[in-house]
Amino acid sequence: MDRKIQKIASMPNYQSIYKDMIEQKFPDKLDDCKKIIEKASLCALDIILLNKIIFGEKVQETERFNQRHRSYDEKSIIKILDYQKKHELNNTQVASAYKLSRNTIAKWKKQYE
Repeated sequence: MDRKIQKIASMPNYQSIYKDMIEQKFPDKLDDCKKIIEKASLCALDIILLNKIIFGEKVQETERFNQRHRSYDEKSIIKILDYQKKHELNNTQVASAYKLSRNTIAKWKKQYE
């Protein structure tokens, strides 16, 4: 139980990081990102969306490399699986939409459904 508490406490404060970055380097994109930043807590999908809004498509080159290092919290995983159910998609379609492995989607379905 102590490990869970430490893990939550050691997470970076993405809201302040992105808010500062947008205000200093990308003030023109503040309106686009404001709704996401003002959320009570950001999940992994929100962070990915912020990256796409701020950096656009030029991130695509580094995105391939960083894809291996992404981690999704339980809230994000459930959102992805709900998206799959809502739109009646198979694992391959969801995997391509979120740039994941279809095996990852299958593993999540076994764990969370």
